[in-house]
Amino acid sequence: MLNIVLVEPEIPTNTGNIGRLCVGTESRLHLIHPFGFKITDTSVKRAGLDYWVHLDWQDYQNVDEWLAVVPDTSRIFLFSSHAQTSYLENDFRDGDWLVFGKESVGLGTEMLSRFPNHLKIPISPLVRSFNLANAVAFVIGEAKRQIMLK
Repeated sequence: MLNIVLVEPEIPTNTGNIGRLCVGTESRLHLIHPFGFKITDTSVKRAGLDYWVHLDWQDYQNVDEWLAVVPDTSRIFLFSSHAQTSYLENDFRDGDWLVFGKESVGLGTEMLSRFPNHLKIPISPLVRSFNLANAVAFVIGEAKRQIMLK
């Protein structure tokens, strides 16, 4: 099972869509506070449709609380547009932790400095970033493809 981690998500529909994606790919969703919405927000539930009740998810008050449940920090991968290595060059494994930052600014320098594994999604210079839910979908798709081939 892949672990998808959203650090301080801001847009409820992205989180709802990612929740539905996690249900469909049998991945676990981890949400780190603060959020820009309440989980009870109808837009989170609307985007997640009736799948939200099937979602395996956990929320944490901060990064340290989340880290307490990570058995192997070497399998944490942070996604940043500033990374040098493409996610397509990475060797993903079952149980990996795929970490995405908030929609407005991504992951902060403090978070990026804590972990060495930084990956990026290749993108045209004409586009600043991908929508968070789309970015998560790219990465889950590639990680699941690799895992199924092993």
